[in-house]
Amino acid sequence: MPAVLRRAAETSQADTSAPPARPQPTSWDIAVAPALPPAEAPRDRRGPMRPSALSPTRSRLTGWMLGAIFRIGDAIGLGVLAVAAAPLSAGRLEPSSLTPFIVGALALIWSLSTIHAYAFAQREGLGRHLVKVAAGFGMAALCLEFLLVGFHPTTVAEAPLRIWFVASFATLYGLHGLWWAMVRRWRAMGRLTPNIVVVGANQNAERLVEAAMRSGETAVLGVFDDRVGRIARDVGGVPVLGDIQALLGHRIMPYVDRVVIAVPQNAQARVRQLIEQLAVLPNEVMLFIDQGPASRAAAISRLAEAPLAPVSGAPSCERRALVKRAQDLIVGSLALILGLPLMALIALAIKLDSPGPVFFRQRRHGFHNEEILVWKFRSMRPSCEATAAVEQVRFDDERVTRVGRLIRRTSLDELPQLINVLKGEMSLVGPRPHAVGMKTGQSVSAKLVAEYAHRHRTKPGMTGWAAIKGSRGPVDTPELVKRRVALDIEYIERQSLRLDLIIMAQTIPCLLGDDAVVR
Repeated sequence: MPAVLRRAAETSQADTSAPPARPQPTSWDIAVAPALPPAEAPRDRRGPMRPSALSPTRSRLTGWMLGAIFRIGDAIGLGVLAVAAAPLSAGRLEPSSLTPFIVGALALIWSLSTIHAYAFAQREGLGRHLVKVAAGFGMAALCLEFLLVGFHPTTVAEAPLRIWFVASFATLYGLHGLWWAMVRRWRAMGRLTPNIVVVGANQNAERLVEAAMRSGETAVLGVFDDRVGRIARDVGGVPVLGDIQALLGHRIMPYVDRVVIAVPQNAQARVRQLIEQLAVLPNEVMLFIDQGPASRAAAISRLAEAPLAPVSGAPSCERRALVKRAQDLIVGSLALILGLPLMALIALAIKLDSPGPVFFRQRRHGFHNEEILVWKFRSMRPSCEATAAVEQVRFDDERVTRVGRLIRRTSLDELPQLINVLKGEMSLVGPRPHAVGMKTGQSVSAKLVAEYAHRHRTKPGMTGWAAIKGSRGPVDTPELVKRRVALDIEYIERQSLRLDLIIMAQTIPCLLGDDAVVR
């Protein structure tokens, strides 16, 4: 049986690149572990697989997603050429004249997919990739000879189709050269390489690190172990960054795709304990059991693939993520364009009502606990903005301006968050982002519910399931925090395009029909 990662990968990902050269460490790369003696302190804590630039997990690209995008790009290019060539065969553009070109385009996309021309293997050079493209065209040409034979001689004019085929060859050659360059650049940026951290500084972890370094399919950013004072400072060159408690709050976690538990097979009690401790993380948690060199290679491949079923954490769906991102870009762009006149009026009203800037930016928690700057229209006096993050708004709050009360009651102060949506930091639908360090009474809200971090397993949204179910405004009691978190987790478990559309359709009636909620 191959390495156990709890569930086999459901979809495939493009191969990732070998790790780039190590840059100099930044200020926050220093471990959370106990300080080293002064003579040993200045050392590189990045490790041999750290990408040159860390990108948050929300911006990570996967093989399935890239393949889908590149297929769509190829299809658009072939479609444009078909529209240009079809009139040559019929004298004018007619639906019937497009039929052979559509068949040809489908044959080309199918043949390129069959020979894995959308895989962009890790060490595949441009020349080798273009040879694949040429082979795909050869396969498509043979298919077309059989598929289009029934159209001869009356329906298809051979000359326009041949012209289209040659033009398609040149166009797709150029496009795939562009795709190859883009993949190469994204790999250098670390956007195609899954980042993991390993729990357990032992032989299993060392073998996993060695296999990862050989394959280059994933980057191990660090190792965590409760025996910090009694173990080596690194595992296979990867630094030990602290104990399990340090992992839970480490600043590197928004950049980590998966947490891998690498412990001996017979340590079942320890595995259960670690799973319970790590269940509070929004990151996927996986279990690795070493069963030999072959299983290590299989494990690395599975770690590099997405989605993977975790021991804990929300299972991902690449198709749903791509559709949701397309939804955010299309609907968000339209909403921003249509809302610009209203936003201009609100900005003018804020300026006339009170001194200070029009916009207010606040640090809030995003996907995988990433700290993002969320945009809003300013609704409070500038001198009170510093307390807005931790002290929630109360009924008849003196900090809120006259215009602020109006735009908060109708949630118009949230309109600038369309900028966050288009940047990919937020989504139109999802759990509302809470301010960093937000308090409920005298307690930090995040510490009141064990599952609080689970709401960060998807991007925060401008509206959400909790909003249309009445959980809006401040969560100033532990009971309200628990209800908000429960509704957010329910959305994460049920999320779909259909549910998102229902939530967006119900948001405006909910906002306009509820004057009692303090916002």
